[in-house]
Amino acid sequence: MIGLRRIRFDTPCTIEVEHSDRQLCAHVELAGGVSIGPGDTVHVHGAPISLGFGERRVIERMATVERASTLGRLWTKFAGHFEMTELWEVSFTDEAMP
Repeated sequence: MIGLRRIRFDTPCTIEVEHSDRQLCAHVELAGGVSIGPGDTVHVHGAPISLGFGERRVIERMATVERASTLGRLWTKFAGHFEMTELWEVSFTDEAMP
């Protein structure tokens, strides 16, 4: 059926991880300029990465990208609009905020 198929493929990726007093971050860049859209998933293969304080590592690994089906992509966009409202807090009382 059209719109229900998911495409899956493997691609190399670069993982940059840092644990310092400046930042605690992890970034994954997929090789070949692969872009990720709503509903797509990425699974990076390999053992968990553990860093001590003050360390920074750049690691090459493989990742599996699973594209969302057309229906899944539309559902993710639709549901995302409602989840966004959870970030907003609106009050119409005359009391001042603490």
